[in-house]
Amino acid sequence: FAQQNGPCMAVVILSPDQWKLHQDATIKIDFYLRQLAELKKSLCGLNIPLHIQTVPLWQDIPAALKQLCQRFQIKTIHCNIENGWNEQQRDLSVATQLSKMDCQFEQYTDRTIFPLHTIRNKSNQPYQVFSAFKKNCIEQLNICLPQALPAIEAQQMVFDNEGIDNLIPSLEQLGFEAIPAEKQQLWPVGEQVALDHLMHFIDSNLVQYDQTRDFPAIEGTSQLSIYLNIGILSIRQCLEALFNAQQGHFYIENSGQQFWLNELLWREFYQHVMADFPHVSKHLPFKRSTQNIPWLQDDASLNAWKYGQTGIPIVDAGMRQMLATGWMHNRVRMICAMFLAKNLLIDWREGEAWFMQQLVDGDFAANNGGWQWSASTGTDSVPYFRVFNPISQSQKFDAQGDYIRRWVPELARCNAKQIHEPYAYITDSNLDYPHPIIDLKMSRQRAIATFKMVNAK
Repeated sequence: FAQQNGPCMAVVILSPDQWKLHQDATIKIDFYLRQLAELKKSLCGLNIPLHIQTVPLWQDIPAALKQLCQRFQIKTIHCNIENGWNEQQRDLSVATQLSKMDCQFEQYTDRTIFPLHTIRNKSNQPYQVFSAFKKNCIEQLNICLPQALPAIEAQQMVFDNEGIDNLIPSLEQLGFEAIPAEKQQLWPVGEQVALDHLMHFIDSNLVQYDQTRDFPAIEGTSQLSIYLNIGILSIRQCLEALFNAQQGHFYIENSGQQFWLNELLWREFYQHVMADFPHVSKHLPFKRSTQNIPWLQDDASLNAWKYGQTGIPIVDAGMRQMLATGWMHNRVRMICAMFLAKNLLIDWREGEAWFMQQLVDGDFAANNGGWQWSASTGTDSVPYFRVFNPISQSQKFDAQGDYIRRWVPELARCNAKQIHEPYAYITDSNLDYPHPIIDLKMSRQRAIATFKMVNAK
């Protein structure tokens, strides 16, 4: 759209202090900077100059953009909408600043399938239940399936490089610790890499997705969230690929297709919840009553959970996977989250923050939505009396213990029966693995009683 009115330049603003306030993971920022280097190459081939500027806090971006517009005689700024409360306030300030300069500010829907504040019930109110939200979305998709936009074309080389700074600072220069190369290699960057990953999933994994997605020992999920999160892939590209075999027509051919569409719509749901109910962006539960839950202050248990030393193998495997790679399987995320919020009765916001500090695909809306679902504080969350038994979950979704053995090598010699709760079968003091830090039956009853008491008030 920007090119329709003449030559354009690209501007990227880096805000390291804001990232720290938002608890973005260093591995996520590293991934972003590496992708920025790829973007720089792509834009160079299109004769589009890239200006990179560091503005530590978002509150200073309006003034920085004012100076930029004056320096380069910019008439219009184009950007995609970001959905968080702070992001919205930042962009309102930018729009106000630019309007004083007779400079246009154009924003576009990119992170979501549908524009924010447009999916409404018959009373013109936002949805609070996923199933009803999904039904409305599917009705809209039946009418018109969004299409990916065509690739932009090269422009005439009309800019000189005077005043343009396209140097990408290092993590250390921005105030973060460097990420080891072996950890970087887990997450390759580049649009073509992302597109290849998407098509491999569609061609090889989609049909059986409904059967494989819950098993952490196999690659049954798409693992595309990292590319969606920073815009290497768009949600429109995912939908286009999902219905590619139907020549772009919206109809479901198999259950794998249906289940992946459901996951994309869960992502959509949480983005809309964040926009329609901004209090969830302010460290508050969606269900206001659950603000009164008497969470426990237990640093020892919290740290055992953070570092995979709880004595519950599936929980420890998930937490160690996240520490080692920056990613955790979604089923295991739910198990780990519910264990913290229900069994340990520790404030879900502690876990929400820890996940954001570690995840390469950390997205506030999805992370917050997932945590509030698990903690029974969110919209359309699991009922408070439903408490996952992590051992049962482990036996069901990692029956042979392969996932646990990979991330908890202390249990490598345990057989498939022993590995899910080793101390129920093994008395060997040389196991070098912690005993469970909590009794699962007792803690389940305690959680239910606590939530019941709060709900009764």
